[in-house]
Amino acid sequence: MSKAFERYQRRKLISSYFSVVLSIALVLFLLGILGLLVLNTKKMADRSKEQITISVFLKEDAKDMEVEQLQKTLAMSEYTKSATYVSKEEAAAQHSKEIGEDFVDYLGYNPLKNSIDVKLNADFVTAEKVAEIAATLEEKSYVDEVSYDRVLVSMVAKSVEKIGFWILVASAIFTIIAVLLINSSIRLSIYSKRFIIKTMQMVGATKSFIRKPFIWQNIKLGMLGALIALIAIAGVIYYVNTNFQDLGLLEDPLILVILLVGVFLLGMIISLLSTYFATQRFLNLRTDELYY
Repeated sequence: MSKAFERYQRRKLISSYFSVVLSIALVLFLLGILGLLVLNTKKMADRSKEQITISVFLKEDAKDMEVEQLQKTLAMSEYTKSATYVSKEEAAAQHSKEIGEDFVDYLGYNPLKNSIDVKLNADFVTAEKVAEIAATLEEKSYVDEVSYDRVLVSMVAKSVEKIGFWILVASAIFTIIAVLLINSSIRLSIYSKRFIIKTMQMVGATKSFIRKPFIWQNIKLGMLGALIALIAIAGVIYYVNTNFQDLGLLEDPLILVILLVGVFLLGMIISLLSTYFATQRFLNLRTDELYY
């Protein structure tokens, strides 16, 4: 009978520990994925902004030296990511490929102009800055026209701001939920040992002496849960980087290291604080209050 009871208690204890570890692992995994999204939001937004092109169309009488000098000046400018010269023949060939027929043969001449396609650095992709850059370029005597999608520039800038704001809000809310869920799991685990806590207190054990084994045990569970979460997060990073290399998740490994270390430390800290306050609550209760 005694052995059967011991086995039952052992299974119950293992089940309790498993529940805590699983809760911590799942919550930290989701929190880590959200953190990964937050850290890469700017990178993804910058990639979208840097796809916007300003086309600088040149006059027919523009000299080769002027065009070459303009391209070099643009390439060296702080707002430029890339500046590519596109001859009207190249532009015609590309346009014919897109529409599926040779419009030059149909028209009898090439109506397109030589141009320089400029892609901007993300920090300069705002309606005001792009308009200022375009106005400066149009002042040059050999530039015929500067063209870009004004609506797209404005829309991308506003969308990035909104997405960034709501991701931060979601991150804050989810962090609070994560803390509450882990805290709830640990409190339930300690609740089952409330009579042991009170018995130890009644025989003269100090509060710190009683808290110490519970805190250390749950920190170890928190570390185990965090380790499982890190393995799962690493798997997601590997999968995404393998199948969506354009996102460049591994371009800055320091950020990933900081994220993973942060998740691990968060699991330990939440476990420590939750255990401390949960044990403190039962230590402060009267014996008759333990039954409610």
